[in-house]
Amino acid sequence: MKILKNMAVLCIVLLCQCAISQTFRVGSFNLRYDNPADSLNNWKYRKETVAKLIQFHDFDILGTQEGLQHMLDQLSAKLPEYSYIGVGRDDGKNAGEHSAIFYKKDKFQLLEKGDFWLAENPTYPHKGWDAVLPRICSWGKFKDKESGLVFYFFNTHFDHVGTTARKESSKLILKKIKEIAGNTPTLLTGDFNVDQTSPSYKILNESSLLTDAFDIAKLKYGSDGSFNGFKINTYTDKRIDHIFVTSNFSVSKHGILTDTYHTSKDALTGKADSSNFPKEVSLYMQEARLPSDHYPLLAIISFKK
Repeated sequence: MKILKNMAVLCIVLLCQCAISQTFRVGSFNLRYDNPADSLNNWKYRKETVAKLIQFHDFDILGTQEGLQHMLDQLSAKLPEYSYIGVGRDDGKNAGEHSAIFYKKDKFQLLEKGDFWLAENPTYPHKGWDAVLPRICSWGKFKDKESGLVFYFFNTHFDHVGTTARKESSKLILKKIKEIAGNTPTLLTGDFNVDQTSPSYKILNESSLLTDAFDIAKLKYGSDGSFNGFKINTYTDKRIDHIFVTSNFSVSKHGILTDTYHTSKDALTGKADSSNFPKEVSLYMQEARLPSDHYPLLAIISFKK
């Protein structure tokens, strides 16, 4: 009888351990900075949709790019379940675009954080190599409160012009991950401004350290490319936004999300043919819009047991 009781207790313990969540919903999202020249695609029209998109897709942790301080403050106010880390690339405080990391406060404990610049000397704000803008990488060390598992999350935005800067940035990030994270499980997200055929991309994806989550996902969903330029009917197969994982993770799903939204009812442009729908259904013409000029990425990842 005692043996049976012990076995029962062991089974309960094992079931409880199996119930502990080791699966994360990881994202990368270039928010597009608040640019008045974007007209009806300006941030003031998109911010509500972006916040709801993050909540609806239920990201556990999300690397963002191009967020200015007021944008991050507005998102933070609408996302009380999240905290974020990251500093402005122009001064290491609030100025300029951030590569901020949003994470669920009830799921993760932040253990450490830091930032470095993509430059020959990564310790202070400035442009590196042939880059036309200062570029930054922000990182955090997190503990999953439920399972106790610890991992690092790095998030960045490469230069859009400097080819040398992009190659050297890839090398620098690999070096920094090894220095900061060591053998601890690590995720890297970002807008890398290079597609999956680029030498800069291959430095990361063909390293012994990182693998593109897209390549190993069991299910791939959504657009072939991640940039849209706010043009909903355009096509590209170039993925310039990426989620990289170390070998400690498996990836069950990878999505390039093509969510759209509409502006207010004031923007209706006329009645549309409702065809054979019931007469109670009225259709009106209205232009669909995109939450950003990049599609957000979502990967469902798990710690390997």
